Amino acid sequence: MKSVSSAFLYACLFCGPVSATRPNFVILIADDLGYGETGMMGNDEIPTPAIDALAAAGIRCTSGYVTSSYCSPSRAGIMTGRYQSRFGGDQNPTGKRNLEPEAGLPESETTFVTRLQAAGYKTSLIGKWHLGTVESRQPTRRGFDQFFGFLHEGHYFVPGPPYNDVLTMLRDTTLDPGQRVRQGDVIRGNYTPISEPKYDDDNPLLKSNEDGELETVDVDTYLTDAFSQQAVDFIQRNTQSPFCLVVAYNAVHSPMQALQQDLLTLKRIKDDQRRIFAGMLLSLDRGVGRITKALRDSGLTDDTMVVFLSDNGGPTAELTSSNAPLRDGKGSVYEGGLRVPMIWSYPSQFPQGRVERRAVLSLDVAATALDLAGLTIPDSMDGRSVVDFLGNGMSDPLHDSVYWRMPRGKAAFRDGNWKIVRPKAGASFELYHLTGDREESRDLAAEHPDVLKRLINRWSAMESEMPPLR
Repeated sequence: MKSVSSAFLYACLFCGPVSATRPNFVILIADDLGYGETGMMGNDEIPTPAIDALAAAGIRCTSGYVTSSYCSPSRAGIMTGRYQSRFGGDQNPTGKRNLEPEAGLPESETTFVTRLQAAGYKTSLIGKWHLGTVESRQPTRRGFDQFFGFLHEGHYFVPGPPYNDVLTMLRDTTLDPGQRVRQGDVIRGNYTPISEPKYDDDNPLLKSNEDGELETVDVDTYLTDAFSQQAVDFIQRNTQSPFCLVVAYNAVHSPMQALQQDLLTLKRIKDDQRRIFAGMLLSLDRGVGRITKALRDSGLTDDTMVVFLSDNGGPTAELTSSNAPLRDGKGSVYEGGLRVPMIWSYPSQFPQGRVERRAVLSLDVAATALDLAGLTIPDSMDGRSVVDFLGNGMSDPLHDSVYWRMPRGKAAFRDGNWKIVRPKAGASFELYHLTGDREESRDLAAEHPDVLKRLINRWSAMESEMPPLR
């Protein structure tokens, strides 16, 4: 690892001038959290006081978008500030496909965390990576001084079986459709097209050593709580130097496992699947509260930009996730797959308690962090800094258009409040006007052929910049 002095020299050559006052960054990524699940979005079924408080202390973006409705490509966009299609990052490896050398973020791409690290920031990733398992693509080779978590798409929340202290619900297609069978504290049900994957195979929990090498660790604590504790510890160790902390929770991603003690407070929810989901969200919210409290107790709140977002929309059948009032969910290019809960909080620069209805992208995290750190935003980034947009009330839109491309022929493009959607290969593009129709319930393609043609042409122009989908 570079010394501080050499890091600053490198920053001058690689990233541009370094600001005299450099804020901290905490990026909180929820996994598969639906648009309509938190109190800040109007849902009072499951208490999320910490997430709601963060929204009240910052700006809640009701048109916050990710660039894919699957985990890995979405995270590739967040980490680079670039449309992942530009570097062939459209695929979402699962299971043993994570072990393939080409899986994950190509070495040709530079994360925004790498740029902060070069400028003297302390950096840490806690939680889910899902951007490569070969050594050159591991977190400690992509800008993170420290890593604690796992490399694949998911992980069980407690070791097992047996799974102690939790209620577990697992998908099992050997049962009749709709059937559920309970044995002790494990429920099996046939409610999705696939059985529960073996998430932990070839996917141990890992912690980096002083040389940046990853070593297997045993964790007995419920994983969401363990990640939160690691985040608190990192903050408490780094009160005297600027830092970038990415906490990439695997909650509320399957497998469905909730602590029994959390379920005791949720007896009013009668359905087992929904109650387990609620317990998982409770622990996620508790973690957000612990992290924001650690910042407050350390006197760092005013000097820290906190961003909270989900990596994509929720999979309803799998998790009971609500993306209301949006259409569809994870894996889709309708709004329910791409529009996510999003908060930006930075008390010394951003107003508090504001709602921003114009489009903000997950790609903007990278550009904003570099801007606030006094570093140059590369021309290759598609993300833009939100400093003037959110902090100074810029009247112009941050993004006049948003592009999406996903496997199986899925595509979408938003231009102002117009949006086209191609839901699958071979289908025609549909046209929606999102003002008054967030639900995408009225296809206006036949009524506005000129608008449809214009947006298809704009999507095609963007598509011509991308390498072929592999």
